[in-house]
Amino acid sequence: MIAAEALAVAVARLQAAGISGAGGDARRLMAFAMGIGADRLTLHLLDVLTPEAEVRFAAAVAARERRQPVAQIVGERQFWGRRFAVTPDVLDPRPETETLIEAALAEEFGRVLDLGTGSGAILATLLAERGAATGIGTDVSEPALAVARCNAETLGVAGRATFLRADWFDGVAGSFDLVVSNPPYIAADEMAGIAADVRDWEPHLALTPGGDGLAAYRAIASGVARHLVPGGRLIVEIGPTQGPAVAALFAATELKDITVRPDMDGRDRIVTARLPR
Repeated sequence: MIAAEALAVAVARLQAAGISGAGGDARRLMAFAMGIGADRLTLHLLDVLTPEAEVRFAAAVAARERRQPVAQIVGERQFWGRRFAVTPDVLDPRPETETLIEAALAEEFGRVLDLGTGSGAILATLLAERGAATGIGTDVSEPALAVARCNAETLGVAGRATFLRADWFDGVAGSFDLVVSNPPYIAADEMAGIAADVRDWEPHLALTPGGDGLAAYRAIASGVARHLVPGGRLIVEIGPTQGPAVAALFAATELKDITVRPDMDGRDRIVTARLPR
């Protein structure tokens, strides 16, 4: 079977399964099965699939029908123009999180702390963009830290990154110019309503702290001042309805210049704050 024919069948299957963006997903899975870049697929649509590619494509499409995220199936995701390894042990890096990267890069920093680093996408990206910077990434999940170390190695920043198994600031020494975090923030009563692609496949530990979804921000607010240099910045990702609550938590501490900023779709996405000089 030629690739174009198999692709058409796959798109129909994914649409029938209720997959949003079936065409784009099928193309990514086809490129993965053929072992080519997604940007080159159009040039190969008239190629005859090898038996190995047919088997791999069929398995990938079946996995997507079960709502497994495409990034987990192909094992990687683009983030800030770079490829990051993705496994079921970490969150899939999302475009919205690039709002945090943009804000972080708006000022210089030499030492950065990434709380709940997961795949390491935030920390590795910041270190790749700032060649003299060093950083620490913490996470309570050892499998997630293994993915983060792999990504740091792939991006060539492993020599400037340290990864620690830690619950927020536990065991973290020293002060930082920048503290960042994309913590679990989905409230317990919201979990049932999120997409099956996320709820059934991504690690719940990285999605929700339970309760009202604000536990991580309370932990960060209570300890961050001890780990920021004077003038140092804190930037956290939030859920789109959490801006006022997180800003209020930070305002109750020594932090100043607290701002809620939107993502590319106009939804509240990050809260920034600063420790006064």
